[in-house]
Amino acid sequence: MPWTDERYPTAMRRLPPRVRQKAVEIANALLAEGSDDGKAIRIGIAKAKEWARRQLPGGAR
Repeated sequence: MPWTDERYPTAMRRLPPRVRQKAVEIANALLAEGSDDGKAIRIGIAKAKEWARRQLPGGAR
């Protein structure tokens, strides 16, 4: 089941809102490609943090 800004995995709870939004977007894309939930969550978080380091002032912490 796809995640949203209001309903997302617990592992994404402490991410800054913009980073969490990107992690949800990435994880949902991975789910659509057939990845399992756990893998989609882990990759979504990691890739969103990479994105934040490149895009957002101050990066992700």
